[in-house]
Amino acid sequence: MTAPTFINYEQGEAALNWLHLSDAIAAGHALPKAQIEDGLLYRGDDTLLSRAAWITGLGALAKTATVFPGNGARDLPAVNGAVTLFSDETGQAEAFLDFHLVTKWKTAGDSLLAARRLARPESRNILILGSGAVGASLIEAYGTAFPGARFTLWNRTAGRAAHLAEQTGASVAASLEAAVREADIIATATMTTEPILKGEWLQPGQHVDLIGAYRPDMREADDVALQRARVFVDSRDTTVEHIGEIKDPLARGVIAASDIVADFYELEAFIRRSDEEITICKNGGGAHLDLMVARHILEQVKGAAS
Repeated sequence: MTAPTFINYEQGEAALNWLHLSDAIAAGHALPKAQIEDGLLYRGDDTLLSRAAWITGLGALAKTATVFPGNGARDLPAVNGAVTLFSDETGQAEAFLDFHLVTKWKTAGDSLLAARRLARPESRNILILGSGAVGASLIEAYGTAFPGARFTLWNRTAGRAAHLAEQTGASVAASLEAAVREADIIATATMTTEPILKGEWLQPGQHVDLIGAYRPDMREADDVALQRARVFVDSRDTTVEHIGEIKDPLARGVIAASDIVADFYELEAFIRRSDEEITICKNGGGAHLDLMVARHILEQVKGAAS
């Protein structure tokens, strides 16, 4: 029996490339559709999320995440967990991967894939709502696909936005509405339960990546935003019945299921039809995406070592 490979954060970071990673996610969706299963437990604002996926040709993965929003006050990450990758042939554990490594590259790589297909290629003004770890990784990811992009940050706690801006060279938005109106790409990576992105602010030609909402009681964009845009999701299976961003407006008839144009298993439909249309993609994640990313990480790390 071959011992599992342990991949730490530094090993993965040294071996990975954002464009190659998003291409690997696209390639994973050309394989047989994943079997996925989620288990969610709640305790107040805290969440225990266990996800599993199996894709013939890639193997299987189990990932457990804890989401404790109050950890910021303890100077600890809000999201923690563990990731195990299993062989498709034998079922043996092939790799144990750093949870934060997989989550970082899966989350930003997911939105990068959507933006590469839906945002205007000349997009240069990128606004990020939220100044946590996801916001920082989005600056890295978008910067590879949109060279010369200018980044603007907004956060409810202005000090956090200023801190990330100092680290990355981004600017800080003085007005959220004004920043939204001026942006080419808008990414939301917050923990809000009430919409902060107003559809009336959106302008022709913009692309929006909705990332932060992961529970049925969470929304980042309001009803008007969804009604004004062509709506895409990374996975119908992990968004439509599970995340408030899609589940809530569907239940109230604000949008219909037919208004969701496609998910990543229909990538050929991820096309911008004009320079004027507004596009939105909801990044809901899922263990199948973690599996695609974990397999890619293992391959890249092994390749770098050979």
